Amino acid sequence: MSTPESSPLTHFDADGQAHMVDVGAKAETRRVAVATGRIHMLPATFDMVKSGSAKKGDVLGIARIAAIQASKRTSELIPLCHPIPLTRVAVEFELDEAAHAIRCTVTAETVGRTGVEMEALTAVNVGLLTIYDMCKAVDRGMRMDGIQLMEKLGGKSGHWKA
Repeated sequence: MSTPESSPLTHFDADGQAHMVDVGAKAETRRVAVATGRIHMLPATFDMVKSGSAKKGDVLGIARIAAIQASKRTSELIPLCHPIPLTRVAVEFELDEAAHAIRCTVTAETVGRTGVEMEALTAVNVGLLTIYDMCKAVDRGMRMDGIQLMEKLGGKSGHWKA
């Protein structure tokens, strides 16, 4: 059987078959992950979101709730993710007037045996997708980019920063 020490790809066993990693022997530690991404849009779409005048309602408020909900359901979306009891999920939006873009940054936290990187990344993606969904009637050309993990803390690998 493959172990994390014998293979850098921990979701595969010695025969190359996918499996859920056994985290039972790991210590429970505080885990934090920060992920980010942006959505670019037309100036008129950006102004609509900024002013809160979208026909579907408060775009950023709904996107924040969607991101939080997505973080809690990550294990249902990503097949080999463990269900994690999140202790905190914070979603921030930063409006970039010059680029007509909105940055979504998510911080996810838990005390547990495995990290929350996937929860933070899933939340960013769903937050940005929700903005797209709420604005697509006026701007089908919106573009998402720069989705990435910025930082993780906790566990055996310690602190990592992009």
